[in-house]
Amino acid sequence: MFRLEINKELYSACEIALRDCMGVKRGETVLIVTDEPERNIGVHLWAKAKELGAEAIYMEMLPREIHGQEPPKPVAEAMKSADVVLAPTSKSITHTLAKKEACEKGVRVATLPRITEEIFIRTMNVNYDEILELTNKIADILDNGEEVHITTKLGTDLTFSIKGRKARRSTGIYRKPGECGNLPGAEAYIAPLEETANGVVVIDGSMASIGVLSSPIKLTIEDGFVKKIKGGDEAKRLEKILSKYGKEAKNIAEFGIGTNPKARISGNILEDEKVFGTVHIALGSNYGFGGLTKAPIHLDGIIIEPTVLIDGEYLFRNGKLMV
Repeated sequence: MFRLEINKELYSACEIALRDCMGVKRGETVLIVTDEPERNIGVHLWAKAKELGAEAIYMEMLPREIHGQEPPKPVAEAMKSADVVLAPTSKSITHTLAKKEACEKGVRVATLPRITEEIFIRTMNVNYDEILELTNKIADILDNGEEVHITTKLGTDLTFSIKGRKARRSTGIYRKPGECGNLPGAEAYIAPLEETANGVVVIDGSMASIGVLSSPIKLTIEDGFVKKIKGGDEAKRLEKILSKYGKEAKNIAEFGIGTNPKARISGNILEDEKVFGTVHIALGSNYGFGGLTKAPIHLDGIIIEPTVLIDGEYLFRNGKLMV
């Protein structure tokens, strides 16, 4: 079907991902789920897993149409039967029931949506112990918080409740049964309480399915849902995408905080949402990480240099960590 020509830097990054981040042991079943655009990374991961003594399995599916769309049933079933799953795919399966159910079965899952070889090689060469410490520190604050207030110089002014919700920690280290997250790691995120988000969000970094923004997108939010979208052509593109999927697609699904010092805004949301000093608000589904909304879409929008208060205490001020 294909011939593998080893890229030494990529192969080395795959070893870090499998051995250091996922803790793969000899004899474990490692499933690589990929699609044609991400085939080269998928095959490198499969070859390295085989070299490490794992029962390495490779499954290639057709690319999904949108981020958050479920993988085919045979793939979803195989995910639940593995010890470790790595999923470099062109559309994200991070916020899918397939990933959620695999984690609930004790599978260690790393998703790598839209990963490029350059990003993979660069962002894997980070001190993940430091990322683990920072991500856990921020997630602990979210766990104990109730009210979030985000502002920016461009006009973001949004409040919402996180009372009773628990943060997820995408640290890049998933060695225990059921631990799941992205590679590269470095994000703490939480599902806002339904119907509590109100105010304005100005997305000025990048937007999933659109890329780096040439002009900001202004979202007016009432009772947990986007009511108005204003801006240039990219705002119109976002409105067109969301219009296909009903009211739930406009749900305020996620509040996330990036913690990777090597990540930069590139237009690839996998990397963009990890940039330290930014936050992101996602629209659509959040059922897989503590929310109640099921939607066939999940889109993150990056906010640059935010000021964030948790219960009136500064977490970030103009993008600078204050704790």
